[in-house]
Amino acid sequence: MAQPGDAGAFSEKGFYLAEFRGRTLAIAVRAEDLVRPAPLELLLKELASNQTRVVLVTTAAAAAEGLVGSEPQRVGDPRLEVAVWRALHRSPHVGVVAPDAEGFAHTWREVALRLGLQKVIVVDPAGGLGRTGSRSGSFVSLEQLRRILREGDEAGRAELLAEIDLALGAGVAAVNLCTLEGLADELFSYAGSGTLFTRERYVAVRKLGVDDYDLAANLVARGVAEGYLAPRSPEAVERVLAAGFGAFVEGSHLAGIGALLEHSEERAGEIASLYTLTRFLGEGVGGHLVGFALERARRRGLVYVFACTTAERVVRFFEAQGFRSVGSDEIPSRKWGDYDPERRRRLSCLRIDPEAASG
Repeated sequence: MAQPGDAGAFSEKGFYLAEFRGRTLAIAVRAEDLVRPAPLELLLKELASNQTRVVLVTTAAAAAEGLVGSEPQRVGDPRLEVAVWRALHRSPHVGVVAPDAEGFAHTWREVALRLGLQKVIVVDPAGGLGRTGSRSGSFVSLEQLRRILREGDEAGRAELLAEIDLALGAGVAAVNLCTLEGLADELFSYAGSGTLFTRERYVAVRKLGVDDYDLAANLVARGVAEGYLAPRSPEAVERVLAAGFGAFVEGSHLAGIGALLEHSEERAGEIASLYTLTRFLGEGVGGHLVGFALERARRRGLVYVFACTTAERVVRFFEAQGFRSVGSDEIPSRKWGDYDPERRRRLSCLRIDPEAASG
């Protein structure tokens, strides 16, 4: 675990490895996509050392045996569930072989449902969905997926997407769609390399717990590196974490963070370190975070809430939430004590009355 103040000790990959530890994932890949299996070999080794089990669903019996180190199970086995369970006691990985490539998507869906697996990674040479208009193909809810199917945006992959629809509707929590080469990036990075499909676009905002602090601190560092957030001392970052809250999609995917820092003398609150992951843009994550901050401000009897930014896009976002632009003299003076003068000259400040916002 990262030590306090040690931003470099925590990584995206480490976060996801911790999330997958002790779980069983399904990876579905056709025989023709295993001609160069090196990325999958590396991934399986890494997951095994992480105590993550894998059910490899494929159409290539020989390749499956070579990858998992034992004779694969057969899809048609009426006792498949028990056979896989026993095999996983002997090895962290087990292969399940489909008779042929026809109907492969139906096969991996049935295997996942029979085994009660919550996450399936589907390998496809075309990778994740592309971008249509303002829609990002990186994160797609079941509602959005059904709209894509109705509107024919991905007509060439309708059969595959229909099986993903059925899998999510029947109880699989998440399906990742990516290339073989993109497996590690899809599983171990925030941005991913393909598309993450989930049942709901439900976003829940809650106070950050200590188990969330490493990831949240990492996101703050990313926001600073990208120029969206002001640099903060380790002590200031800790203050943000203690007052922080996060937006979680499907209960586990941290989609964005923020904090409400109180200035008690002025009975004011500052929305600080507001940062959302691009993978979840379009889900209204930023609005959910601001709404949570304003509700917290109302409960605490704050007179006004403010935010400061150097990004015009962020100014427009806050204006859309009902904030108005103000001069820096309408912000608590304590804010400027050790603030970078050059950054302050470029700063835009915005305010809102939380009670008026509630109306």
